[in-house]
Amino acid sequence: MIDRFARLLTLFAAILFFTVTSSIFRPVSAQNKTQPDIILIMADDVGIEGLGCYGGASYRTPSLDALAEQGVRFTHAYSQPLCTPTRVELMTGLDNHRNWLYFGILRPDANTFGHAMQKAGYRTGIFGKWQLQSYDPPDFPNAAKRRRTGMHPKDAGFDQYALFHSLHTEDKGSRYANPTMLEGVQGQSGELKTYDGQYGEDVWVNKILQFLDQPSETPRFVYYPMALPHWPFQPTPDTPSYNPTVPQETDLKYAKDMIEYMDSAVGNLVTGLKQRDRLRETILIFYSDNGTHLDVRSTMQDGRVIAGGKATPRQTGIHVPLIVHCPARFQPQVRDDLVEASDFFPTLLDLANASQEAPADLDGQSFLPVLKGQAGTRDAAFFWYDPRPGWDKDRFDRHVFALNRTHKLFRNGQLFRLGPKPLQESLVRRPTRDDVTARRALQAVIDQALLNVNEPPLVDAFGDPL
Repeated sequence: MIDRFARLLTLFAAILFFTVTSSIFRPVSAQNKTQPDIILIMADDVGIEGLGCYGGASYRTPSLDALAEQGVRFTHAYSQPLCTPTRVELMTGLDNHRNWLYFGILRPDANTFGHAMQKAGYRTGIFGKWQLQSYDPPDFPNAAKRRRTGMHPKDAGFDQYALFHSLHTEDKGSRYANPTMLEGVQGQSGELKTYDGQYGEDVWVNKILQFLDQPSETPRFVYYPMALPHWPFQPTPDTPSYNPTVPQETDLKYAKDMIEYMDSAVGNLVTGLKQRDRLRETILIFYSDNGTHLDVRSTMQDGRVIAGGKATPRQTGIHVPLIVHCPARFQPQVRDDLVEASDFFPTLLDLANASQEAPADLDGQSFLPVLKGQAGTRDAAFFWYDPRPGWDKDRFDRHVFALNRTHKLFRNGQLFRLGPKPLQESLVRRPTRDDVTARRALQAVIDQALLNVNEPPLVDAFGDPL
């Protein structure tokens, strides 16, 4: 009797030991629900008027509309007016007056969200557009001071990369038909490859899915800075005339095809996640780096025709979509909380349950509480925008401003009312009491952001002082 009891006790101890140790040593991807896979998608040049779920009527965007319906859709998300300002703010969590060098350049010593996610235990990958290492063509005045002064992808905190325009501008090739991209792993300079007969976004979506398929005991973070729908406006694989074996025609008429293929690329990624039974658990984020190209006209469901505002501080240049999809974690909802580019860095770390990895000097605020249905903490967004110096940037000026849900104030004193419809704004000429209150609050935001900070010098497109 005693022997039988001893054997049962031994068996129970063995089962208990196996259960505990198997839990401890189980791969993180299967066990650690506190660190989900995360994919951040950033489109290149599309404002809210480009998506049906935001009231757009010119383009078919069923994939993004479905993600919005099943996820969290933000109605007051903002970017900088142009790509590099948004990209460096997004990746560093710092406002541009604290991280700016030149257009097309990310400081080589910057601490990116790639570095932080690696420290948080993630395997990281980046696939899409880079354009942060070398930008000016060799014959541009003062270009020698800026060429190859930015961060190389191998140093950006990503275990694997495949990126368009990673090196000099003149070497970048195509981003669409027959795309060229630099491919490599962290610490290695990579190899330029051209994919004849293929289309850029299709290649990147496949690479993202292959990256997720790689055996790993750690969660994955993917940053997918898309190329679409940035100029040049060219046929896509869904365009009847598309033929990658001939030189591609560039025409504004293809802008519609490109916006819709942007949606198709996201849809293909979603399909791949479904096939792998990953869609429910993966946090999928869709954002845009700035508003739609200036030449593109889009119709809203209310009948308004919206001219793209890319590169301008108008609402059409900065009011962009933001959708977060993860049915396992977040209930579908529409939120009017403010979000700006610097907020993604701390939010990603919160999503990764690694807020301790966030640098103390970040300007961004995590919007994870909003995703959970709680109240947000951001009352206003601050913008410091000056894309100079850089090729083709001679037409730009410096704009410093702040906004909330109802008003936008520029440092020069101009105050605008926002709304009542999305993308609407009007200059305040006869201020009301509400206007005066908003001016005071937004001026305080500007003053606080610039406190004890030396702004980058005012220069022209060539980098010469003004």
